Amino acid sequence: MLDELLDKIGGLTLVQAAELVKKMEDKFGISAAAPVAVAAAAPAAGAAAGEEAKSEYTVVLDSFSGDKKVDAIKKVREITSLPLMDAKKMVEGGGTLKEGVPKEEAEKIKSELEAIGGKVTLK
Repeated sequence: MLDELLDKIGGLTLVQAAELVKKMEDKFGISAAAPVAVAAAAPAAGAAAGEEAKSEYTVVLDSFSGDKKVDAIKKVREITSLPLMDAKKMVEGGGTLKEGVPKEEAEKIKSELEAIGGKVTLK
């Protein structure tokens, strides 16, 4: 039963997966901000071992320090489309901003966030 469920979840589009997360958050009264970061780390680790030339990157906000916290929250919301409170939590605690990003876009996101006080890692 669990294997079937995992197969079905694995076949979802990105939009469908986002809708599933929102419905689970509403039904169970939870936030998926932290679990998403953990779940995103596993594919990145597997991809690093299997790829020779990397064409897609995962952009991770490690931390933020500076006086432009409001700007950082706005930028995180722009990048991720997260609600205000989730974006604030990500700025305060870090997490995965975007996965499967081309190198140019990943570097642009990194430089924009670093310019306002963020510490960003590309994986």
